[in-house]
Amino acid sequence: MLKAYDIKKGNVVAHNGQTWRVHGVEKSTPTARGGNTTYRFVLYSIPGNLKFDLSLRAEDTLDEVELSRRPVTFSYMDGPTYVFLDSEDYTPFLLDPSALSEAAGYITEGLEDAQIMLIEGNPVGLQMPQMVTLEVVDTPPELRGGSATKRNKPARLITGLEIQVPEYIVNGEKVRVNTETGEFSGRA
Repeated sequence: MLKAYDIKKGNVVAHNGQTWRVHGVEKSTPTARGGNTTYRFVLYSIPGNLKFDLSLRAEDTLDEVELSRRPVTFSYMDGPTYVFLDSEDYTPFLLDPSALSEAAGYITEGLEDAQIMLIEGNPVGLQMPQMVTLEVVDTPPELRGGSATKRNKPARLITGLEIQVPEYIVNGEKVRVNTETGEFSGRA
């Protein structure tokens, strides 16, 4: 059992019969006397990656779930199923698209630095690296003309994901994308 004040980002907890990964923690301390400190948690379900907001008082508790992580490399697609290989002993792990949710938009052949999340030896999700490098396959050409402001344009990446990129990015260029925010982070 974890008290609300002990729960940190990255913990895995059980709430209402479902498993959740803590994605964010916000502490709120009232200014009036007698007020209780509350903690607001941003949780994502495992599997499924559905968002849920939960507020608890400091002394409220949640059950901690034993979760192990193994480094994996994306190997191939088996129909709709993603196959990852353990980076140490090459054990294959299969994940359905529903377990990946939006992470599927960042997965390319040879993806490294990802970690498979296991509960009792069963794969339930994938923790992506903070940054991935993806190729731009379709973006409009740069607009000519002086502009003192930074302008963005849409770009479709090799995985089908669409993001906003600066107007100087061209087709075929590799860009770095933040997997937490889904935003352009620079050229690769």
